[in-house]
Amino acid sequence: MVARMKRLRGRNMVLGAALLATVAAPRAGAAAVAGEPYPGYQSEIYADPAHWLCRPEVDDVCDHDLDATSVRANGGARVERWRPARNPKIDCFYVYPTISTDEGGNADLVPGDDQELFVVRQQAARLGSVCRVFAPVYRQITLTALTARLGGVTIPTDDELPYVDVVDAWKHYVANDNHGRGVVLIGHSQGAGLLTALVRNEIDPNPALRDRLVSAMLLGTSVQVPVGADVGGDFANVPLCRRPGQTGCVISYSSFRATAPPPDNSYFGVSRRPGWQAACTNPAALGGGRGALEAYLPTDGQSLPISPPIDVEWVDPALGVEIRTEFVTLPGFFAAECAVENGFSYLAIHVNGDPSDPRIDDTSGADLTPEWGLHLIDANVAMGTLVDVAASQARSFCGRQRRCATTTLPVRSSR
Repeated sequence: MVARMKRLRGRNMVLGAALLATVAAPRAGAAAVAGEPYPGYQSEIYADPAHWLCRPEVDDVCDHDLDATSVRANGGARVERWRPARNPKIDCFYVYPTISTDEGGNADLVPGDDQELFVVRQQAARLGSVCRVFAPVYRQITLTALTARLGGVTIPTDDELPYVDVVDAWKHYVANDNHGRGVVLIGHSQGAGLLTALVRNEIDPNPALRDRLVSAMLLGTSVQVPVGADVGGDFANVPLCRRPGQTGCVISYSSFRATAPPPDNSYFGVSRRPGWQAACTNPAALGGGRGALEAYLPTDGQSLPISPPIDVEWVDPALGVEIRTEFVTLPGFFAAECAVENGFSYLAIHVNGDPSDPRIDDTSGADLTPEWGLHLIDANVAMGTLVDVAASQARSFCGRQRRCATTTLPVRSSR
């Protein structure tokens, strides 16, 4: 890299911190018996396509602006064109993190361009190269309420409403759209916390739904497992993913720089009771060890849409490289391995910046205060790797005498 360090400038620490999932989702009894889990279920809310960020029959945010510029260590660049799966064999069901800046304690059901629609493109739309993407709008605890709490002010919230909405959307999807297909769950922060509860209450106790689970990617949260075990804790039956192609399992991690492990007051990677620890499954090396991550980062450096775009020098300007895509990917720039230190279990991110080459040296814009680690880019830093994992899992899932039916996506209607 060029001698001077080129670093992404910092973010508003307080607002970024509010992405943490602080919603306590309720526990429930066993789900329905094997067979069709929710026969005849119709949601008054989710029967309306307007209450979904993404659906396969609608031309929406998950279908556009996903091309990326790949910048190599030598400064060479090329555009990667994103293409949706033509005949996807599985589905993806996504629940987004705390992102709404609505004034009240709970968000409404009208998605904002710079809020819910922004984050679904960052964290889930790229999976459309593997699956049909379903992403419901839900009445989450707002960023407004969480930042107020950080300042010692309480805004009234309905803490159960987000989970009620997510379960309602899930049941409607299963009863009306799933048709027995395999499904990947993916969520981050508040969304991952809600999906953890959904797996625990609806999927884990139900053999029919467990049989449809390709995987659950629960990012930026602390799924609990007994120390040294891959099952138990939050889930009685659904284990952690530990080998390529394994299905019916969980990928979960919280990311920190390898050079800045979680401090004693960290919010992530924590154990909630003696004998348990936070799960860490490295999507780049499910069997353990270190592996290269394929990140997709926003070209304008916005980890949060409420922060202004910045002029990021991804490559030495002297080379004349012009980046016109919405995303940038940096081959070989990030690597990861699971680590356990001081009672915390987390994904340690190695940044392979080189001051002697023309590419950017670091990505400090993703850092919050030390206790938050790299929470803002938990999904972005591994997005390409997660897509590859989902593709491998889909092949494995459909290759085990399932004969997964392909779905030719319909001509999409505009909202």
